[in-house]
Amino acid sequence: GLGVATTAQGTTEREDVPVGTEIGNIEHCDQYQLNTIADSQTRFIAAFECGDELFETRFNSFDGVGANVGDGGRFTRVPRADQIQPGGWASHLPKRTTGPNAEACNICHTEPPTGSGTAGVNVVRDPFHRANSRFFLQRNTPHMFGSGALQLLAEEMTTQLHALREEARLESCQRRRRSTDVQLMAKGVSFGFMTVRCNGHDDTSNLQGIDADLIVKPFQWKGTVPSVRTFNRDASHNEIGMQAVELVGFDNDGDFDGVVNEFGVGDQTALVIYVAAQPRPVTKLELVELGMLDLSEEEIAAIKHGRQRFQNIGCTHCHQPRLSVENPVFSEPSQHPLYRDTLFPSGLDPTESGLDPEDPIRFDITQDLPDNVFVIDGEEVRLGNFPTDYDGSAIIPLYSDLKRHDMGPALAEGIDEAGTGNATWLTKELWGVGSTAPYLHDGRATTLTEAILAHGGEAFTSRINYETLYPSEQRDIIAFLNSLILVKQED
Repeated sequence: GLGVATTAQGTTEREDVPVGTEIGNIEHCDQYQLNTIADSQTRFIAAFECGDELFETRFNSFDGVGANVGDGGRFTRVPRADQIQPGGWASHLPKRTTGPNAEACNICHTEPPTGSGTAGVNVVRDPFHRANSRFFLQRNTPHMFGSGALQLLAEEMTTQLHALREEARLESCQRRRRSTDVQLMAKGVSFGFMTVRCNGHDDTSNLQGIDADLIVKPFQWKGTVPSVRTFNRDASHNEIGMQAVELVGFDNDGDFDGVVNEFGVGDQTALVIYVAAQPRPVTKLELVELGMLDLSEEEIAAIKHGRQRFQNIGCTHCHQPRLSVENPVFSEPSQHPLYRDTLFPSGLDPTESGLDPEDPIRFDITQDLPDNVFVIDGEEVRLGNFPTDYDGSAIIPLYSDLKRHDMGPALAEGIDEAGTGNATWLTKELWGVGSTAPYLHDGRATTLTEAILAHGGEAFTSRINYETLYPSEQRDIIAFLNSLILVKQED
């Protein structure tokens, strides 16, 4: 493929490798070679295909997969903060919170490919390196469909929030006011208010569901990561032990496995494009309309009734059915300065490494998504693309507000890893929920009903409303939720 240099494990016909020599499995994607591809669509597809290969690759020790986790092991489901000797788990750089626990991305993202994972592949985290199971956390694997749309939504919401703050600051300065209170609303979602002062010493104590930096962060269960690139980079390090030079620098072995430069800048770019360009989740009713699924009239009626009841009992206050993106073009690097690196964590300059925001890889989430292209009755149906509204904006049917909420004591953890509150969680998008059991952050809920009944805090009233419904009405809501599914076309 374009921009790819290939290696293979086992016997090979490469002239520079003796027959029978074992080498790495990785197919590196070169950022500078990608940059030489003049045609925008060709460049996008080249990066997507390379990212697809990387996502499915079973990396081996020659690639640098895994790390020293003690007792000669390379992978672990239990964090090893007890390994404090030189080169041991606790001394790895950057600091680990989990793993490495698998040799490929698709070992955990399985159902369907790039989908969610079962409870059996939960990751265990020890963020404070206590080496004590009382302070461990568990995280279930979420699906990756629609990831690019989530980042685009977050970027536009952040732009709106920052504009409101700066307008209030300008007003305070021009009118020589001590302060100005500003309500913070983005795409119909309220994030509370803040008191803005001309001198910059703002009062952010009345913000709701967002950090003081007013950056919407749509990734991780706690809503702590703003971009696909940051998420991928951390997962590469923690989950599979493939360290990006963006984290550790060139020729540095931060996990002491004897391999350096495990993931190059181009590798991370390709993974970003692949993940961000995943198809959108769909609904059973859509598939019925397209003739791809048969449902009885009773089943269709139950889904429609359940959708209305879901709204009536207040669930859509947080699980908002749809938001919209004005500019549906995803760029890597991002065109939003808060969603790209000024410097990589290693200190490297992204621009000097080939990531130029003025010459990014681009694709349109309403036109260009490669997966889920079906031919129905002789006509091409690009089911993976996001639909558009009357004004050309992209409709994002995510069932979330991308805001954090206090969910009550039943969902509180023993430690506050992110500093956002033990019981505070990002509103989980419900698109695809019918395909992603088990549920909640640690997979504790084996059914949707269990997940609903675990809601408390800000969702307490909605849960009570659900509990007071007739059983038939509850079944309709479950039928509606089960109609929000993931579809992934076979290669």
